[in-house]
Amino acid sequence: MTKLNVSKKCPAVGALLTAGAVQGNVNISVVWGEDTSYTMEGGSIGSTTPVGIARCIARQAPSLGLYGQDILSQTEVDHWLSFCLGPLSCLSEFKSAISYLDNVLKPVTYLVGKAITIADYCVFGSLNRNPHWLFMMEKSQAPSSLMRWYKMLSALPEVKAVLQKLPSESKLTPTAAGDPSKEKKEESAGGKFVELPGAEEGKVIVRFPPEASGFLHVGHAKAALLNNHYKESFKGKLIMRFDDTNPAKEKEEYEEVILEDLKMLQVKYDHFSRTSDHFEVILKYCEKLLKEGKAYVDDTDAETMKAEREAKKDSKNRNNSVDQNLKMWEEMKKGSEKGVKCAVRAKIDMQSANGCLRDPTIYRCKPEPHPATGTKYKVYPTYDFACPIVDSVEGVTHSLRTTEYMDRDDQFYWFIDALGLRKPYIWAYARLNLTNTVMSKRKLTWLVDEGVVDGWNDPRLPTVRGVLRRGLTVEALKQFIVAQGSSRSVVFMEWDKIWAFNKKVLDPVVPRHTTVDKSYRVPVNVSGVQLASHAAARHPKNPEVGEKTVWTGPVLTIDGVDAEQLKEGENATFINWGNLMIKKVNKANNRVVSVDAEDNTSNKDFKKTLKLTWLCENDDKSPFTPTLLVYYDHIISKPILDKDDDFKNFVNKDSKFEVEMLGDPELKKLKKGDIVQIQRRGYFICDVEYAPYDQSVGRARPVVMLAIPDGTPNSYGPPGKTVSPSSAPGKGKESSKAGGGKAKATSTPAKASPATGSSGGQSGVEKILNDIKSQGDKVRSLKEAKADKATVGEAVKVLLELKGQYKAATGEDWKPGATVKQESKVAATPPSSNANDNAVELNAKIIAQGDIVRKLKADKADKSNIDASVKILLQLKGDFKSATGKDWKPGMQMPESNPAPAAQKSSSGESSSSSVAVDLNAKVSAQGDVVRKLKGEKADKSKIDAEVKILLQLKADFKAATGLDWKPGMKLPEPETNSPQTGSCDIDAKIRSQGDAVRKLKSEKADKKEIDAAVKILLALKADFKAATGTDWKPDMAPKSASSTPAVTTTKAASPAKPDGRGAELHDKIVAQGNIVRDLKSKKGDQAEIDAAVKILLDLKGEYKTATGETWKPPGGGGGSSSKPKQDKKEKQKEKPKEKPSAPAAGVTRLGLEAKKEENLPEWYAQVLTKSEMLDYYDVSGCYILRPWSYAIWDFIKEFFDAEIKKLDVENCYFPCFVSKAALEKEETHIEDFAPEVAWVTKSGNSELAEPIAIRPTSETVMYPAYARWIQSYRDLPLKLNQWNNIVRWEFKHPQPFLRTREFLWQEGHTAFATLKEAEDEVMCILNLYKRVFEELLAVPVVQGRKTEKEKFAGGDFTTTIEAYIAASGRAIQAGTSHHLGQNFSKMFEITFENPETGEKQYVYQNSWGITTRTIGCMVMVHADNAGLVLPPRVAKIQVVVVPCGVTVNLKKEDREALYKECEDFKSRLQAVGIRVKADMRENYSPGWKFNHWELKGVPIRVEIGPKDMKASQYVLVRRDTGEKIVMKRAGVEDDIPALLDTIQSCMLAKARTEMTDHIRVVENFDDFLKGLDEKCLLQSPFCGAVPCEDEIKELSKKDADLEPGAPSMGAKSLCVPFKQPGQIKPGMKCIKPGCNATPISYCMFGRSY
Repeated sequence: MTKLNVSKKCPAVGALLTAGAVQGNVNISVVWGEDTSYTMEGGSIGSTTPVGIARCIARQAPSLGLYGQDILSQTEVDHWLSFCLGPLSCLSEFKSAISYLDNVLKPVTYLVGKAITIADYCVFGSLNRNPHWLFMMEKSQAPSSLMRWYKMLSALPEVKAVLQKLPSESKLTPTAAGDPSKEKKEESAGGKFVELPGAEEGKVIVRFPPEASGFLHVGHAKAALLNNHYKESFKGKLIMRFDDTNPAKEKEEYEEVILEDLKMLQVKYDHFSRTSDHFEVILKYCEKLLKEGKAYVDDTDAETMKAEREAKKDSKNRNNSVDQNLKMWEEMKKGSEKGVKCAVRAKIDMQSANGCLRDPTIYRCKPEPHPATGTKYKVYPTYDFACPIVDSVEGVTHSLRTTEYMDRDDQFYWFIDALGLRKPYIWAYARLNLTNTVMSKRKLTWLVDEGVVDGWNDPRLPTVRGVLRRGLTVEALKQFIVAQGSSRSVVFMEWDKIWAFNKKVLDPVVPRHTTVDKSYRVPVNVSGVQLASHAAARHPKNPEVGEKTVWTGPVLTIDGVDAEQLKEGENATFINWGNLMIKKVNKANNRVVSVDAEDNTSNKDFKKTLKLTWLCENDDKSPFTPTLLVYYDHIISKPILDKDDDFKNFVNKDSKFEVEMLGDPELKKLKKGDIVQIQRRGYFICDVEYAPYDQSVGRARPVVMLAIPDGTPNSYGPPGKTVSPSSAPGKGKESSKAGGGKAKATSTPAKASPATGSSGGQSGVEKILNDIKSQGDKVRSLKEAKADKATVGEAVKVLLELKGQYKAATGEDWKPGATVKQESKVAATPPSSNANDNAVELNAKIIAQGDIVRKLKADKADKSNIDASVKILLQLKGDFKSATGKDWKPGMQMPESNPAPAAQKSSSGESSSSSVAVDLNAKVSAQGDVVRKLKGEKADKSKIDAEVKILLQLKADFKAATGLDWKPGMKLPEPETNSPQTGSCDIDAKIRSQGDAVRKLKSEKADKKEIDAAVKILLALKADFKAATGTDWKPDMAPKSASSTPAVTTTKAASPAKPDGRGAELHDKIVAQGNIVRDLKSKKGDQAEIDAAVKILLDLKGEYKTATGETWKPPGGGGGSSSKPKQDKKEKQKEKPKEKPSAPAAGVTRLGLEAKKEENLPEWYAQVLTKSEMLDYYDVSGCYILRPWSYAIWDFIKEFFDAEIKKLDVENCYFPCFVSKAALEKEETHIEDFAPEVAWVTKSGNSELAEPIAIRPTSETVMYPAYARWIQSYRDLPLKLNQWNNIVRWEFKHPQPFLRTREFLWQEGHTAFATLKEAEDEVMCILNLYKRVFEELLAVPVVQGRKTEKEKFAGGDFTTTIEAYIAASGRAIQAGTSHHLGQNFSKMFEITFENPETGEKQYVYQNSWGITTRTIGCMVMVHADNAGLVLPPRVAKIQVVVVPCGVTVNLKKEDREALYKECEDFKSRLQAVGIRVKADMRENYSPGWKFNHWELKGVPIRVEIGPKDMKASQYVLVRRDTGEKIVMKRAGVEDDIPALLDTIQSCMLAKARTEMTDHIRVVENFDDFLKGLDEKCLLQSPFCGAVPCEDEIKELSKKDADLEPGAPSMGAKSLCVPFKQPGQIKPGMKCIKPGCNATPISYCMFGRSY
């Protein structure tokens, strides 16, 4: 039995009305009590809002349409339900909400559609329970339209019945909205706080449960402060609880960060806990549900489970026995192979309209350690299951959650009831949404990890730390969030408001300072003035801020832009001094160069003078403070991201701006975090303190000040930026109500431009717009002045009336930035014919491309295809704006191609629009049939929704084309049939000719670029055809001659006899449905969708035959003259498969790279590696999966190097990967360098190890204890061992595959010798081998040299290195090292031998040397291009790929078999001469696809063989490194291919060597050094070798801007001292480090490095 419990004191009128309306369909029993709740057969959904219950009831009776008839109306209903919870229940928004309601109801009877819905019931219920509305009715103050609607609903029988049954204790006393006694609590709170239901003073317990997986942002701050507010209001308690149900996301370091942020927000909690504290309790409750049959264990995979829940289909395990469930539960608790595939699901209601009740998952098996509980548990609860349990157990009385969780409230209370727990109240509030940013942790983490921002405290981020660093005070943040209160109105808020609060906090207390623009400043020579000083207030209105010293003198400096405003003979006020009389303004080249003035400070008239900021020029008394002002713009360029938007496409890469200034002397005293106002420039916070002159740097460190926005739109971005008005964002219709947004204005008034024509006065709409702007300014002024509420209310009322007038005049809601439509104004000069033609052409292309995008989205095509099509659409819109100066809009009027007097206007435009209307009418009708058919068959909801979207879009297109709403059976204007069609005939001929050209190019295997260009021309011609005729061009259209009477542009007119009535309607539907079928097939849509569409088409053709007695025939086919030559038919059949209508641009797939090397190097690099199948990502950060394509390269390196070192008598071995702590710490210098990178094993199972064990970061300390045992005599020497193994180095940031990883593969050689010379000789021998690996195998040139003392291997005597150069980033990379360890390690580990000559113990000399998989990354960076990998032939797994071409349906079977045999023979011949070759014989991929695939994988040579090539005994060869296509003779293949591979190897090395040598410079002064760095060069400079000097060079050469996204800002480091010196160190030379007077010892190569 379904039961509705209703509170006697506060009855849910909306829910009662809905319950009454569904009686007969749903049997609901109403029970009066203390609380309001709703119980269905599946269980209680608990205490929730009246609108939530009304929605739930309406969903149970969908046939009544109370929740709306379709998706669009349901969205509108949801808007009104949110409206009830938000503005209509909020006292401060009540009056504006009433006015908004009245405006909406003026033209309509019901709020949604043409019938009553729960929107009407719930809004009526909210008003009925509102004492302020009752007061307005009693005093006849209610607006007329709203009053009419309210009385109409009151008269309905079901409404009367409910109102009569309301208990006496629910009666309300009408109260005026301004009654202070009712407003006192709200005003004291400072926000829109709604009373908590059932709250009692001293008993309220709330909680703040963040997940420790990131930094807090302002959205979290709102949640924390709301909970804290209710705790303080009711003198209750606040629990700080970390939600750590997911061990993968929980990170201990974030817990400390979050707790620190809460301290900054002044949030004090009373109890601290973690969800993991209750794991044992939660686990027992899960077992309770299992034993009671209220839950079951399901081993269905995640994708299937999701599909079943969407289809409301029971799982195969739903009816498992309790014993079976408990058995599977035990497997989960063990974390067994079977257990990890299982999940526990609550058995609630799989048929529920609420998806959250369809047997949600409550426990998952995750056999991984938890930061708090270790490995104790292998199963973890979901947040949705844990939350109600922990809330109840911890005594929480009120669970505050955002409105996005409202659908889960039913689930929350089901768990409470099923487990018999105490029931907390759930209270929903709207989440904080801010424009021009992202709040998702995943997206914020991406911005940080990719280096788009400087870190989690970057001023552009919405993190608590970011906004505080930008200058937002904690007090302002609290005021802003408290001002939002617990409103449930879901809107996006602009940043303006939060910064406006901040300005109110700052303005009364921050001191004032002065700066002058360093780049353009002008001296002011003041006669009759001596150098002097006086005290001035640091704040003009607050003496408590203190005083500052202001210096005056004969020479001042002012901003150049101020100097240009000065007028001779007039006073100018110099702030903090007085008036000066301007005598002369001296100019040169139209710029002011100096100003002459005289003292006139005795004149105290400041009213009409120009106000200036200035500084006194005197280096002794008033030295300038070097100042850097930093301005930040929004990090996201688009205010509100749409659901389908990829935020990465809207990242503002130019969001940081720096301006050099000269500041007053007082700025030197600022400390980090101090906030000041720089006069006439705004508020700033000190980010870096001033530091005095540093001789080594040659300058003082400027004080760095970050600009603080002040709440005006122009306070973001660079100074002087002007923001055009934009509409304030909102949700649904809320944006049109008062208070829904804030109009933005430019910071400076726009200069009046000469009018091209004048009407003699403003139009009515212009006047209304100006009145709205003035009234809006007035309302804002009143609010800022904190005027009386009644006064503000009256001003708002006037504003709303003006907006109503605007809507009446234009038919549209007023929005900020609204202007008079340009079409209504008379153009002074008509546009040129060419410009108009271009606009019309672009308009047609945009419409056509829009159709393609919509179709792809409806078909749920691959995202890459959609993105590519959207990109084309955006480009077309950009071209349109460039051509017309206007943004493209649907349905906008296009200018005439050839302007002519109106009387002579051709009717062709009307004919075209009529034909478009007819075509759209047919498409709407056909799509309507598709939707009805799917609904009749009860198809999957997602399919129905997709088709409904297409239908709605078609109706919108119809309205845009005709100006009318589409209605079934409406009469359409007949297209005229006597208009000249020569234009379309010409285009048709051009399309056919261009199609032939494209086919010819493809058959001749022309260059891809040439084919693409021809295809683009073809697509443009098709767009021109659609613009001229209103229909898509199709291959089966009959070509029209210019002299004949043309057919109408609609397809039905092409038939010889036009059907009438029902036949005509069916004809149109068949044509439209045929287009849908063709589109689905051309896009390779889902087969089930194609079959369904074909079935509809066949049914329509059957109906047509029944109605007309004839078989339907396509236009131009079968109905024409029988004398048409048969040859034409054949040609058409040939063309059909090749010319697909509305095809997307050629080559648009996600197979290729989507990032460019020169534009986004990290993204390009990642895509090259993943798309070429070199590697895959792994779920441990910094670790990667090497796939066979990359491991093959490592195999070639191993094979070469292993063979070479065996020639040197080096033997391979293997040592364990674990190192004892004692062994690792034996060499202090060595371990100190590696300490941050060492990963430690501390536990075995649940037991702590007695001593932690390290995983090797290198193997010296692993191997050398054994060396000490093995080496006793000189006969045991030399000992030469090598091992191929893996290494783990844990601590680092910004992992990059191959280049910087936590685990990597390498070889490490460790050798011991009796003499120093033997050891030193081997060091160089190995280094030369490494050089050969890079240059002979990888085709990467290197520089050999010796590392400096700072950069050498820790614990070694010296290190030799090879350094490669990455041109794309301008950075070097250490490619391999060979170390001489001397006797350091042998002394530490006692590795000794007995000298045969002296008999004394002697320490051995040791070397270590290694090369890693970094080599692969280096090779990719050097050679790969924007098409993918480019592999040097010697390390390519496949050197040649053979692709058969010309395999078509027309190719005979014997010819195809012969072609395949030829390819196999080609492969065999190459294999016989040792070439690694593959023949790609896959028939399910086209040759073009294969070309792209192997090009992406970097195969050096591609061979193409087709039937024509076989006849000519030739083959076509394409080089990957150059793209060159060569025709070769078949006979010499065994000699030609190997020779070409050697040539390619040499060419790749030569190209890379040229790139490197072009970027190596010799510089001897630091300015040239910095310039060379900026130009991505490696620099060879004189260097003294001192470690401190090297550190300072690195520090001095650091830049603010990153070299590439994701890379840390870095200075230059020493790479090596090249063995090949560029010259001799001459007497008098100085070290490259500024201020170092030491004599250089050699040239050292510096550069930025990986």
